[in-house]
Amino acid sequence: MHEQITVTEEGLKKLQDELNYLKTIKKQEIKDAIKTAKEFGDLSENSEYEAARTEQAQVEGRIAELEEMLKHVKLVSEDDIARDRVNVGVKVTVRNLSTDSVTEYSLVGSTEADPFANRISDTSPIGKAIIGAKVGDKVTVRLPRGETVILIEKIEK
Repeated sequence: MHEQITVTEEGLKKLQDELNYLKTIKKQEIKDAIKTAKEFGDLSENSEYEAARTEQAQVEGRIAELEEMLKHVKLVSEDDIARDRVNVGVKVTVRNLSTDSVTEYSLVGSTEADPFANRISDTSPIGKAIIGAKVGDKVTVRLPRGETVILIEKIEK
């Protein structure tokens, strides 16, 4: 059995768009590159051919991965997002009580996560800890460097 993948409507569109791009545009580009490389002659010493075949295998693997993911998507629509609790699809402002620093996170599914943009996944240590919390709740987060306590200050869509 496969694990369900939680995504927002934006995340689902990105997955579908990537799959469509790979199946239509990228596959054709690779097919053309292989055809061109074959014209160079001896395939046993043809680095362009090998590179195109390698890229083809990678693209086919990614297509299979995306198709499998899309079979197990759990879509979180705007209507499903509660404002009173932390859940996928919300922005949450937290205060680290150890450092008194304030951070705003967007909580997203694992395929949409981008820690550098403060888009954290529901399966990340912080995401797991704050799911279901309300404004005013103090939550203990277990991080690789130890535990820290954060305060949920604000939840918004």
